[in-house]
Amino acid sequence: MLPLVVRLEKATPPERTDALETSARAVLTLLSDPQVTEPEGEWAELVAAWEDARIRKVVRRARGGEWRKAQELPGITVAGREARVRVFPPVPLDGWPKELAKLQVSGTELDDPAPPAAAEPGLPVLWLNPELEMSAGKTMAQTGHAAQLAWWRLTGTDRKAWSEAGFPLAVRTATPEAWAALTTSGLPVVRDAGFTEIAPGSCTVVADHPALH
Repeated sequence: MLPLVVRLEKATPPERTDALETSARAVLTLLSDPQVTEPEGEWAELVAAWEDARIRKVVRRARGGEWRKAQELPGITVAGREARVRVFPPVPLDGWPKELAKLQVSGTELDDPAPPAAAEPGLPVLWLNPELEMSAGKTMAQTGHAAQLAWWRLTGTDRKAWSEAGFPLAVRTATPEAWAALTTSGLPVVRDAGFTEIAPGSCTVVADHPALH
């Protein structure tokens, strides 16, 4: 399981879309890190074993001292516009570090003060299913899945270009009409295992990267 922790201070919570995009970028940052990509990398075997199983991700939330303690554990913090997400190397289901195990996972809710603007032309977009309702934490895990599926499909050259650009991407909700076409387009589709919130097999996100067309 891949742990992610979002910083969620009561007075200054991040906007929902910012958190979703930052979560996706955090997963990509981990996958491209030398500790994962180099054969002798400290996290290489952990990530390889996790990828050979089920790429499950769980997002927990932290504030104040909890967030500071999370920063002391091996991992990578990725910054969005206001959002902060720390991603950690995979752990067994029952092997979470105590500093993370006590963090809350359910009920992470965030809002956008206004609908996000249309994604810039040429930007990779992670399209959300317009018919599903998921908590922000659940959706952050789903955008992380989608980004990873796209990463797997890219060539080495395209991966390098995306990484060097800082993993620009957008998360947007598809229209019902567009969603039907997206799910049959051949682009990577996240189908949820159904452990929490939604039914098994639900299509949650489609990853639309220009290099996949």
